Amino acid sequence: MSTSKHLLFELGSEELPPKTLLKLSNALLNNIIQGLNAAELTFTGSKAYATPRRLAVFIENLSTAQPDKIVEKRGPALQAAFAPDGTPSKAAMGFAVSCGTSFEQLERLKTDKGEWLSYTQTVKGQATKNLIPNIIRSSIAGLPIAKRMRWGSFTTEFVRPVHWAVLLFGDSIIDTEILGLKTDSATQGHRFHAPQKITLTKPEDYADVLYKQGRVIADIEQRKTIIRDAAQKAAAAVNGIAHIEDDLLEEIAALNEWPVPITGTFDPRFLELPPEVLITTMQTNQKYFPVKNADGGLLANFITFSNIESTNPKSIQQGNERVVTPRLSDAEFFWNQDRKKNLEDRVESLSSVIFQESLGTVYDKTIRVKNLAKFIAGHLGADIELAERAALLAKTDLMTEMVGEFGNLQGIMGRYYALAEHEPKSVAWALEEQYFPKQSGSPTASSTTGQILAIAEKIDTLVGIFAVGLIPTGDKDPYALRRAALGILRTIIENKLDINIVELTEFASVQIKPGASHVGSGDKMYATGYVGNPPPSTSNRVIDFIFDRLKGYCLDQGYTADEFDAVIALTPAEPLDFMQRLQAVKAFRQLPEAESLAAANKRIRNILKKSESEPAASVGMLVEAQEKRLLQAALQSADDIKPLLAQRDYQATLNRLAGLRNDVDAFFDHVMVMTDDLDLRANRLALLNLLSEQFLTCADISRLQS
Repeated sequence: MSTSKHLLFELGSEELPPKTLLKLSNALLNNIIQGLNAAELTFTGSKAYATPRRLAVFIENLSTAQPDKIVEKRGPALQAAFAPDGTPSKAAMGFAVSCGTSFEQLERLKTDKGEWLSYTQTVKGQATKNLIPNIIRSSIAGLPIAKRMRWGSFTTEFVRPVHWAVLLFGDSIIDTEILGLKTDSATQGHRFHAPQKITLTKPEDYADVLYKQGRVIADIEQRKTIIRDAAQKAAAAVNGIAHIEDDLLEEIAALNEWPVPITGTFDPRFLELPPEVLITTMQTNQKYFPVKNADGGLLANFITFSNIESTNPKSIQQGNERVVTPRLSDAEFFWNQDRKKNLEDRVESLSSVIFQESLGTVYDKTIRVKNLAKFIAGHLGADIELAERAALLAKTDLMTEMVGEFGNLQGIMGRYYALAEHEPKSVAWALEEQYFPKQSGSPTASSTTGQILAIAEKIDTLVGIFAVGLIPTGDKDPYALRRAALGILRTIIENKLDINIVELTEFASVQIKPGASHVGSGDKMYATGYVGNPPPSTSNRVIDFIFDRLKGYCLDQGYTADEFDAVIALTPAEPLDFMQRLQAVKAFRQLPEAESLAAANKRIRNILKKSESEPAASVGMLVEAQEKRLLQAALQSADDIKPLLAQRDYQATLNRLAGLRNDVDAFFDHVMVMTDDLDLRANRLALLNLLSEQFLTCADISRLQS
C-alpha cells in the first residue's frame, strides 16, 4: 500500500480581485504548507495555481498518515507514589488513570535529580485525510483579505462568492465542507469556452485537464509568459516594442484565464501629449500595453488582451479604440487647461491643502523646504537661486487638473509644465527628482538642484512628523518615513555630497516653530504654519532614526555589524564621511596586522577605562627600549597621518597605523603599564592614549570581532 498520495485543493469563485490574486494564491499555499508541517505530514513538492475564478494548491507525495509517536509521561516523584503502608498513593493511582493504564503497568524513571513514576506509550498517527479539512479551513481563514463578504443565505465569508470546491487525495475525494460547499471532484472550465463541469480523477492531471478540456491556463506564471510573448509579437507586427511593466503584466494575467492579444490604434494627434500621460492613461484606465518605437518614442498603438477567443476580433479592437479615445481626450483637455495658468500662480492655492493637521498646509511646507534648500545649497556651494526657485514650485503641480486625475504623475507634470513655461531646465527636472528615489534600488536625483530639493523635502517631512509625535512603530509607517530617511542617505552617499546630517536636522527643527501662516510670494514668504514647539529631543530622535536606516543600508551593501559599530562609535555627522570610514575599516580588516591591532586597541581601551590614574599631559619619562621605540613610532605616525586625514584618506591612514603592529606587540610583551611607579605609569598611560587617539581618528577598531 502506498504511503503517499498527491493532494489537490481548488476553490472556485466569482472573479477575484486582480491586484491581490497572486498575494492570495501565495498565502493559501504558505498557510497549507504550515498546516502540514505543524501536523508533521511530509511531502516532496508543492505548487499554487490561480486564475480569475479559482485558487488551487497541489501537494506532491503527501504522506497518508502522521508518523507514530512514542510519548513518555512523567508522574509523581517516587517518594510521593506510595502511602506509609506501601500501597499506591492517590497521586500514583490518578496518574495511572490519566494514562489509561493500571498502576502495575507504570515504569520508574531514574535521573540525576531523582526518581519518578513514568509511562511510555506509542501514539498512532492520524490519517491525513482526517486532518486535511481543518488544515484547509484554517488556511482559508488566515488569508490576507481586507474585507470579507457574505452572499445569499450563507453565513460563511470570503473575498468573493464561492461556487465549487475540489478536494482530491490520490484518486479519492475527501468528503467535507469548505465555505458551505460540499467538496467534489468536479471543477469548471472557461466561463464561455467550456462552461460545463469537468471531472478530475488525478490531482497531478489538474493543469493539463483544465488546459485541454476547460480552455483555462491555471498557472499564473505561465500566463504571464504567454502574455509577455504575445504582446511583443503583436507590437512587432506594427514595427514596435511593447512597453510592459511588471505590475500591469501581473494584473492582466489575473484578469484572463485564456489571454488573446488584440492590437488597437488611436488618433496620432494625442502623441503631442507628454508620453507619461498617454502611458498612464492606457495602463491605469484601460489595462493596455503601450507600444514604443526603437528610439523609445510612443507609437499610436496599444496591445490589450481579451479573455475570449472571438470569432470577430475586429469588433473587440474597435470597441477598445472607441473607449480609449475619450480617455485620451480628457487627458488632452487637462493638458491644455493646466497650461493656461503658470505654476508660480498656483503657489498661493497650496494654502488650501492641509499637509498635516499640526504642521499646517502644503504652502507652509513649501516655505520650510525653500529655506532648507537655501541652507543646503549654501553648504554645497550650489546655485541658491535655482534651489529656492525649485522649492517654491515643487508642489504646485498638485493643483493641476492632470495630477488631480493621475496622482502618480506628480513631479513629472511639474517638469513638463515648468519646461513649457521656460523655467531653467535644472529647476524643471528638480520638480520631478524631488521624489527620487521612488523605490528601493531606483535612481537618486541626478541634478544638483534635484538632489538639494529631494533632501530638503524629505528632511522636512521627517522632522515635522517626528515633532508631532507620529513616529513609525512596527510595520506602521503612514508617512513613509523609513523610505524618506533612506532616500536622504542614498542621495547624499551615492552623489558624494558633503552634508552634515546633524546640522541639517537641527536647521529643519528650527523651521518647525510657532508662527502664523502668511500667504505671499517670492522673498516675502518666510513664516511657517506650525503652532506649538516640537519636543526638545526631536533632532536627536530623527538623527538616531536616520542612522538606524544607515545601518540597514550598510548591511545590505555587504558591510558587517561590527564594522558599522566601529565607525558609529565616533558618531560621524556626514553620511558620506561615514561611508568613507566604513570602506577603510573593511579594507583594514583584510590586512594581516588587523586582528592583532584590534585586540591591542581593545586592551588599550580597557586599560585606559579601568585606570584610576590619569595619563600624563605628554609622554616624558620612559625606561624600556620597547616603549621608547613605540613612542618614536607613534610620534612619526602622528605626523604621517595628518595630511591623509585632511584628505579624508582613511584607508591610507589605517594602512599607515597598521605599521605600528610590531612595536605595539613588543610593548605589551615586555612592558607593564600599571607599574607601582606612579609617574612612570602616567607616562605609559599617556603613550597608550596617544595610540588610541590616532586610531580613533578613523574608527574604533577595538570593536572589530576576531
